[in-house]
Amino acid sequence: MWLYLAVFVGLYYLLHWYQERQVLSHLRDRYVFITGCDSGFGKLLARQLDARGLRVLAACLTEKGAEQLRDQTSDRLETVTLDVTKTESVVAAAQWVKERVGDRGLWGLVNNAGISLPVAPNELLTKQDFVTILDVNLLGVIDVTLSLLPLVRKAKGRVVNVSSICGRVSLFGGGYCISKYGVEAFSDSLRRELSYFGVKVAMIEPGYFKTAVTSKERFLKSFLEIWDRSSPEVKQIYGEKFVASLESGERSKPSCGIPGLPLVSEEH
Repeated sequence: MWLYLAVFVGLYYLLHWYQERQVLSHLRDRYVFITGCDSGFGKLLARQLDARGLRVLAACLTEKGAEQLRDQTSDRLETVTLDVTKTESVVAAAQWVKERVGDRGLWGLVNNAGISLPVAPNELLTKQDFVTILDVNLLGVIDVTLSLLPLVRKAKGRVVNVSSICGRVSLFGGGYCISKYGVEAFSDSLRRELSYFGVKVAMIEPGYFKTAVTSKERFLKSFLEIWDRSSPEVKQIYGEKFVASLESGERSKPSCGIPGLPLVSEEH
């Protein structure tokens, strides 16, 4: 019995070793479109895929971000400005991608663009605070994906959505965790629908990574603005000690957001 088990385990690891060492061919014929390439994960991924020879189509929110990325990559990489909260911008970017990939289709779509602020206890926030994050992190992902699905299907490619550990457990108030739960649900339904066409859908669920979006200074500045506009009743309930403890904790702990709750917002 133990011999059979040892043989099974050995074959499993041998197969895993073999699969891990497979290298895709014809990389220069494969197009990948990535959102949120101004900084963070998107910028790093664009540079890595470009270095491996893929045809990277990088979407940046600003021309400055696009210019910086072009300076750090090969002539193969192309950039386009994209605001995922504006459908007209998404439509224009999709047409731009179509003109470049042609009949080959889009081998990869990476929905990386995202924001983490504002974050605070829920009752300190307004509806617009939630909308601000949902527009980028969830509705932007949906809009970009639906616009590019015909091209991904043509290439029998893959969709990669950057979610978060906060798509599994809600660690703090505001729209961020809600948006990531939504990305998980959208990705699950999309995966089932597109498997019939040979299209793969994957999610990445990072924890805390030190990027521009996780800047302690930005978080604290945003929170203090929210606190200043809060009603006297809410301020009285939470008390000035709450703000003081947050300021102290935020300066000393890079993963700390609301006191006692980690700020896990990694991208993008």
